[in-house]
Amino acid sequence: MIFRAPEGDLAIPEIGLTQFLLERVPGREKKPALIDGPTGRTLTYGEWAESVRRVAAGLAARGFKKGDVFAIYSPNVPEYAVVFHAVSLIGGVNTTINPLYTPAEVAQQLRDCSAKYLITVPPCAERAMEAVRDTTVREVFVFGEAPGTTPFSALLGDGDPPDVPINPREDLVALPYSSGTTGLPKGVMLTHHNLVANLVQACGVLAQDEHDTILGVLPFFHIYGMTVIMNLGLYHGVTIVTMPRFDLEQCLTICEKYRVTFANVVPPIVLALAKHPLVDRFDLSRLRIVFSGAAPLGESLALAASTRLKCAVIQGYGLTETSPVSHGKRLTAASQKLASIGPPAPNTECKIVETVTGAELGPMQQGEICIRGPQVMKGYLNRPDATRAMIDADGWLHSGDIGYADADGDFFVVDRLKELIKYKGLQIAPAELEATLLTHPSVADAAVIPVADEEAGEVPKGFVVLKSEATADQIMAYVAERVAPYKKLRAIQIVEQIPKSPSGKILRRVLVDRERLSGV
Repeated sequence: MIFRAPEGDLAIPEIGLTQFLLERVPGREKKPALIDGPTGRTLTYGEWAESVRRVAAGLAARGFKKGDVFAIYSPNVPEYAVVFHAVSLIGGVNTTINPLYTPAEVAQQLRDCSAKYLITVPPCAERAMEAVRDTTVREVFVFGEAPGTTPFSALLGDGDPPDVPINPREDLVALPYSSGTTGLPKGVMLTHHNLVANLVQACGVLAQDEHDTILGVLPFFHIYGMTVIMNLGLYHGVTIVTMPRFDLEQCLTICEKYRVTFANVVPPIVLALAKHPLVDRFDLSRLRIVFSGAAPLGESLALAASTRLKCAVIQGYGLTETSPVSHGKRLTAASQKLASIGPPAPNTECKIVETVTGAELGPMQQGEICIRGPQVMKGYLNRPDATRAMIDADGWLHSGDIGYADADGDFFVVDRLKELIKYKGLQIAPAELEATLLTHPSVADAAVIPVADEEAGEVPKGFVVLKSEATADQIMAYVAERVAPYKKLRAIQIVEQIPKSPSGKILRRVLVDRERLSGV
């Protein structure tokens, strides 16, 4: 059975992403588009549009051309939206990188996508300079100043940018990295049409309007922040208040100071809003909607947050590979089924299939969630086999998530077929941590699984077979030095053997089941 949105299909224009947004600027030139929450520094819509054109001209003057890749290695700042759209306007491709990544992790992504330039912030500049060695990156820019880098201001060119023709359905605009259903991070090829379509679709799901002031705390390098906050906010003409990272007290201060009305968050932030005593010290009365995504939100937590904040708390669903929005709970039905991710977005087909046979299932039957629509990625960069494993011959993207639809067509996510660990909405690939563990001189074999955590959602736990003496703390410290902080192992268990299939594949599900039974 194929499920569709309760609304009819929406018209999706054949246009480049940035041109699509720039066309909505007239009449809003003096309105604040992006505010740096901690400092109050503001870009109006007119200044944003002018800066996009000037940086596009500056990039073109440096030889940056259609199809070239530009890496953004930065926390949220207003200029993020300038660089991203300057690259987009002249047909470039943005690859966005977590600012917590180590130099080795950054270098791996830069080499994989053959990035030509990189921009960062001063606190990340030293890591960036180390990361670009032996890569194709020609120059490192920085928002501000840092030794060995070129100031962002040097990109502000004179004159108009070149008029670059965009083929929306073929030309890439964004290349975020995702682990998909399994394995190491892969470049997700998103076209202009993918992102324009998802903005149109998201309008049918998220009840934003131009009068909103929205919280920009979720990272723009992540597809949720990129599409649902940065780009959808610019489309609607809202004011986006950015934060470089989540700090509860600072977040509450910003929500009160700027009278935030719409907050896109993840479940750990909902937990803080529902339970932390700090919340009572702040006036959040202007907040009308909290929209949660990136990981499932339980009904009791959603209800607790909604009751405390006196506003709607609803949730949606998607993947990097779907740009990301594929489902969303409509505001009109927010008071019921708080655990539901809602029906499919407009222009989206969805079905539940049996995980072994692939047979289509009906209402109230659990299986893998599959999605088809204009927001589905073009594929994984240079990974045709991984693309075929994710998207079948009929165009259905296999999410790797287990769920069901009820008789009303509302969807619920109950488990994950895939093995990714979701830490505060960020993806951690077990295979990546296992590869790091195996470089430890005392580790003979290793496996990593998710363990439930009330604050983070899930945290990674490692199982190791030793070949020489080492403590769990020593091994965890070794891994922590080599990965981004959010990826570090929170526990290590030393075992005699890692369960594997006859073909040698790690049976992580066996370890997950043992963990659940042990109650550890």
